[in-house]
Amino acid sequence: MTPWELHGYELGNCNCAPGCPCQFMSLPTYGNCEAVAGFEFHSGHHGETDLSGTRAAMLLHWPGPIHEGGGTMQVVIDDGASPAQRRALERIFVGEDTEDMATMWWVFSAMSPNKLQTLYKPIAFELDMESRSAQLSVPGVVDCVAEPITNPVTGAAHRARINLPHGFEYRVAEIARGTASTSGEIRLENNKASHAHLLEIHLSGQGVLEAA
Repeated sequence: MTPWELHGYELGNCNCAPGCPCQFMSLPTYGNCEAVAGFEFHSGHHGETDLSGTRAAMLLHWPGPIHEGGGTMQVVIDDGASPAQRRALERIFVGEDTEDMATMWWVFSAMSPNKLQTLYKPIAFELDMESRSAQLSVPGVVDCVAEPITNPVTGAAHRARINLPHGFEYRVAEIARGTASTSGEIRLENNKASHAHLLEIHLSGQGVLEAA
């Protein structure tokens, strides 16, 4: 396998209630799973291909829980990426050059037999970990906004984290609430201030790495 590493930031928004039952061995809030995710990589490589400064996104839909399969996925790569960077990111995002179960991308791909054509579009991505706020926008494809969860009594911004010592996506994620809408072949409307997480991403073909 071609060795690779990616370091950067991720915004993920799914249709479950904030906190996401799937993180705790429970079924999805509404019985199925659908999500969008955006990524900005400040450093990384796939073999000799430098992936610093690249961006990507994913749209995902499963008719039930992820582990039951039958999903549909679509990868979006920023149109500023070079041909070599596009090939590298697409391989990584569909689980190529990755040990079994080592990353969430491998899992998503294995559980998604319906893979739509990769799109090459401009991707706008902003993320502020301290304020638990983020935005992802791909024209004609997806718009997603995340903001802090709030105290139900006072309305003040609340802070919560999920720590997964043996996770295949991250070790620690900041929890937020998000809304998303999509166009195209995967139509999602996560408009209920549903689960979102913001995190530093440090991954390789062998799994989660320590922060670079």
